[in-house]
Amino acid sequence: MEGLRIIVAVSGASGSVYARRLLDALVASAEVAEVALIFSSHARAVAEQEGVCLEVESPKVRIYDNDDMFAPPASGSADYDAMAIVPCSMGVVGRVASGVSIDLISRAADVVLKERARLVVVPREAPLSTIHLRNLTTLSECGAVVIPASPSFYSRPATIEELTDTIVERVLKHLGLHTPHYQWGK
Repeated sequence: MEGLRIIVAVSGASGSVYARRLLDALVASAEVAEVALIFSSHARAVAEQEGVCLEVESPKVRIYDNDDMFAPPASGSADYDAMAIVPCSMGVVGRVASGVSIDLISRAADVVLKERARLVVVPREAPLSTIHLRNLTTLSECGAVVIPASPSFYSRPATIEELTDTIVERVLKHLGLHTPHYQWGK
C-alpha cells in the first residue's frame, strides 16, 4: 500500500481531543498508509481526565513505546513523510528545540527535522512565557510548523468536534494531506 507514512505523538498537554480527531482523520484518509503512534508517559492519563479515548483500532496504526529508542521513528532510514505532535507540551517543545532526545517523541522529532521532513507542533498552553516563545521560534526557524491549538470561529462551529476540526484541518494540510476544509469566502 503506497501512501503517506505519518508519525503522531501525543504528549501530556491538555487537548487530547485534537489528537483523537487527528487520528480519526488519518485512519480514514486514503492518502495515509501508516500512522506511527507514540504516547508520552502522561498522555493517556490526561486523555482519561478529559474524557477522551485515544485507543485506535486500525491496521494502519502501529503504536510504539516512548522508551523504545530502537523503534522505526527513531531512525532517518525509516523514511517517514511527516510528524505531528498534538497536543504538544512546552516540555516537549523545549526538548526538541534544544536537541535533547531523551525519549522516542523527542528523538523522532529530531529525526524529522534533520531529514527535512514536515514537523507540525500543536502547543496547547496559555499564556506563553518568553521561554516558550523562544523555543517555538527555534522550532519554526528549523522548519517546523507551529499551529497553536487556537480554534477559529469563521465556519461557525456548533460542536466541540467542529471547533476542534478547525485546527485538525490545518494540521492535516501541513502534513501533506488533501482534505476538505473551511475556506474563507466560499
